[in-house]
Amino acid sequence: MKFTILFGGKAGQGVNILSAILGKALTKEGYYVFVSRDYQSLIRGGHNFNVLTFSDKPVYSNNSVIDLIVAQDDNTITLHKKEMKKEGMIIQKEGAGNMYFAGRLFKSLCLDFKILERELKELDRFEENMKEAKEGYEEEKKVACRVVSNKKKLTFRNGNQGITNGAIESGIDVYYAYPMTPATNVMGELAEKQIEKNLVVIELESEIGVMNSAIGSAITGAKTMVGTSGGGFDLMTEALSLTGIAEVPVVIYLASRPGPSTGVATYSGQGDLELARHAGHGEFPRLVIAPGDPDECEEITSQAFYFSQKFGIPAIVLSDKHLAEGTYTSDRKTTITPSKKLTKLGRYNSYEKDKFGCATEDAEQIKKNVDERIKKWKEFEKETEKFEGFKIYGNKNSKNVVLFWGSTKGAILDAMENVNAKFVQVLYMDPFSSKIKKEIEGKNIILVENNATAQLGKLVAEKTGIFIEEKNKILRYDGRPFLSDELNNELRKRIK
Repeated sequence: MKFTILFGGKAGQGVNILSAILGKALTKEGYYVFVSRDYQSLIRGGHNFNVLTFSDKPVYSNNSVIDLIVAQDDNTITLHKKEMKKEGMIIQKEGAGNMYFAGRLFKSLCLDFKILERELKELDRFEENMKEAKEGYEEEKKVACRVVSNKKKLTFRNGNQGITNGAIESGIDVYYAYPMTPATNVMGELAEKQIEKNLVVIELESEIGVMNSAIGSAITGAKTMVGTSGGGFDLMTEALSLTGIAEVPVVIYLASRPGPSTGVATYSGQGDLELARHAGHGEFPRLVIAPGDPDECEEITSQAFYFSQKFGIPAIVLSDKHLAEGTYTSDRKTTITPSKKLTKLGRYNSYEKDKFGCATEDAEQIKKNVDERIKKWKEFEKETEKFEGFKIYGNKNSKNVVLFWGSTKGAILDAMENVNAKFVQVLYMDPFSSKIKKEIEGKNIILVENNATAQLGKLVAEKTGIFIEEKNKILRYDGRPFLSDELNNELRKRIK
């Protein structure tokens, strides 16, 4: 059983709270839930919508067909009615508050009102919300779907919350950021836990200040992390090179959105892989890893701290808006990798330096320093082989290989049905696992990416010498994520 609900309305009408209330309730009742957000860069007005898909089996994405529309304005029906099933249902009422819609929604799903009451107790204005919700619950007479509790123990969180948990469990001391969608919520999540978890969150005037301050904290021994999107990361790149020559451990959360420049500020894309790999001048080791769901966000953030602290390098966790703000249900337990603090008090320098930490232009010393960085680079790459640089799903013996990374994971896992292929998810972008070549060589390779230039495809060609045919590249670059049913059709067209 799989059921999809679209919540639509103007910015400020409470679309997010409706989908969050239902998503949490369904998760507690033992259902798997995925929620995506589509919103314009507006405080009020415009058109926002969330799509919630739930099932009694794991679900990680939405598809293109809607079972139920909760319309807080007429525009929602105008825009989305064409996506509804013929037997689909619409809940609407002019001028009604969002808790009225919550009441009708829970009734239409045959959920006991006590379940809604439980969720409303976690919000402000309880009495007022209860009155609205009861009115809606009593008015609804139609049944859209019968939800039956199965009481599985599941979690419900988004990618940013996974990043936050990974940072906390890794012992983060300080987080610097300038607000930039879609990374901003990590700053808020960490700020709420400053006292409880003994950490500090600092918002500065620019990303230049953020990165330079992070370096200052890191060289005193503090476990330090920064967060931003592509435009902010651009401003950090000079200081990123400083971390490379001075061997300063900083974790960077790069949550991408479509660019260049401001691009489409509140939408999603995977256009920053090459930026993460190549930003900064000179030659120095870095870690670039890309999680595909909130559990991996937590685990990979922990790994980023581990490598950063052990080797004194910048570690970049690469995400995007769809993963950062999409909410997933999971029954998995994450594995945290402990990391010791790299306390190396001394003289730090942006120049090549001698054994005393003083700037030098001596040719022999310069070569020695570069050789030391290259040696560390090789040691660091060898250490990454102990970790899961990629994952495999599906038919491991198939002559077809579907290659992907990051937030496309959800739609791909849901699109695997009737697709005879081995699905390879790349997690470690830099260093890139040499074992991947064996998994894809001689196969019919199909590439799935949320960008226009097939950046993972370029990386694969660089590292393995294997080039993917243009006809086998499934690329989406309109700021929207893949939908599982549409992706399934595209994959089956290319399967041999």
